[in-house]
Amino acid sequence: MKLISVFLLVLTAGILQGCVFTKIASVPMRLGGAVISIVPGVGNSAHDAIDTAADGVDDIPI
Repeated sequence: MKLISVFLLVLTAGILQGCVFTKIASVPMRLGGAVISIVPGVGNSAHDAIDTAADGVDDIPI
């Protein structure tokens, strides 16, 4: 019974912290953009596009 109440407490805390779920998606996008940015020529424009998409994911109200 105690395990169920702890699980419900953790689940409720996770739901209330919606920004954590968007960070799970946006952090790998930003890391990929940083890696791509070292490619000469197209790296900076690709990084900017990925960064804009990651900002859009961060703005999703979950």
